Amino acid sequence: MSETIFDKFSMKNKAAIITGGAGLLGKQFSRTLAEAGAGVVVADLYGDKAEVVAEDLRKKGFDAFAIEFDVTDPKSVKALIEKTTKQFGRLDAIVNSAAMDPKFDSEHSGQHKNSFEDYPVEAFRSALDVNLTGMFLCAQAAVVPMLKQKSGSIINICSTYGLVGPDQRLYEREGQPRQYKPVFYSVTKAGVLGFTRYLATYYAGTQIRTNALTPGGVFNDHDSVFLERYSARTVLGRMAKQDEMNGAILFLASDASSYMTGANLVVDGGWTAW
Repeated sequence: MSETIFDKFSMKNKAAIITGGAGLLGKQFSRTLAEAGAGVVVADLYGDKAEVVAEDLRKKGFDAFAIEFDVTDPKSVKALIEKTTKQFGRLDAIVNSAAMDPKFDSEHSGQHKNSFEDYPVEAFRSALDVNLTGMFLCAQAAVVPMLKQKSGSIINICSTYGLVGPDQRLYEREGQPRQYKPVFYSVTKAGVLGFTRYLATYYAGTQIRTNALTPGGVFNDHDSVFLERYSARTVLGRMAKQDEMNGAILFLASDASSYMTGANLVVDGGWTAW
């Protein structure tokens, strides 16, 4: 029987790493690839949170384990790849989702009062270390087993703010000090796209593919003012649900996207289409 489209989306007998795997989208990505049949490594700076995600997947019958690691530490990143290949014998996909992301949901309220002219250079450098250098380190280590097996998919998580500037009006509140989406976020996410294209073309002629996924805003208990303003900016008139990036991540990780590299898959409800 010939291969079906459903076969192309299968991750059976494959292994995948999700960095930032305990995060809002990282948890979704881990579950999605596990449901598709992959052995999944939930990798995160917060090992206890990663273990919660992995344990939940194991309870549902999936092959998953957690690894605590520091995306900015080359030795820690190398150990992550080595532990993965020791466990599964291969590495087919890595989702570079770990990042500093200054969200404006209830959990992160009041953390964004630095204007550009006062923004600390130390904070900017720290964000570069995580959002760009960390992605560089993970990809650099991941390609080693991928080159040996002559295949692999690298997926770098971008943002609409890597494509367009932040609409700072979303974060204004009457009678409150101005808040801002900080400069590092747009700068690093724009850098993700350049890095993605570099890797894709560097590995031309191989079956190692590199693509970016650009999510729009995902609802996570945002206040009503933010929700209304953000929704008004999208063509679909709402924020994304937490599971609405899952189809895209499976597409990019699997053979369903086998003729795709150097691309950016935008799933933003039409935010950047206006």
